[in-house]
Amino acid sequence: MRVAVLTFDGFNELDSFIASALFNRLRERGWQAQITCPSQQVTSMNGVLVQAQQPLEFAREADVVLFGSGIKTREVAQDASILERLRLDPGRQLIGAQCSGTLLMAKLGLLQALPACTDLTTKPWVIEAGVEVLNQPFFARGNLATAGGCLAAPYLAAWAITRLAGEQVSAEVLHYVAPVGEKEAFVERAMKVIRPYLPASTG
Repeated sequence: MRVAVLTFDGFNELDSFIASALFNRLRERGWQAQITCPSQQVTSMNGVLVQAQQPLEFAREADVVLFGSGIKTREVAQDASILERLRLDPGRQLIGAQCSGTLLMAKLGLLQALPACTDLTTKPWVIEAGVEVLNQPFFARGNLATAGGCLAAPYLAAWAITRLAGEQVSAEVLHYVAPVGEKEAFVERAMKVIRPYLPASTG
């Protein structure tokens, strides 16, 4: 499985790095998550310089595409030269977004009649884009998912892993990264959040 973690200038490290690390726990199963950027290098909101592992076009062929957030997302959302490079297929790909990444999904027409989750700062912009914003950490329908809050990355990752590899594999990944002494509770809480949005056949 190939995972594109879309990462733009001004990105939030928590979004891109947590998601990427969680997916890459499955490297031995043939999974690979890569930081996917519109340029060779991007700088985070806190000045961390990162080398792109894949160009933006990689998102077209990835099995999973995740839009991370950042302080320059509104600028990205208005940049047609970037958006036109993202030709995604929700019929074939699992596509998710975290916080302001939800605005990019909206601008690409992926959400349409779907409600979505985002962070409080981005909320008015997503509403302005014509999307109903939910007061909850995670929502998914079909192959599309959104999450709100910097620490909501495990929900998006768990949703995608469960969809493609099953709940047991997802639980193992979450269990590994969960705080010691809280592992079972952490896993159960995450699965409780995403379980209502999983297909009935997912197991």
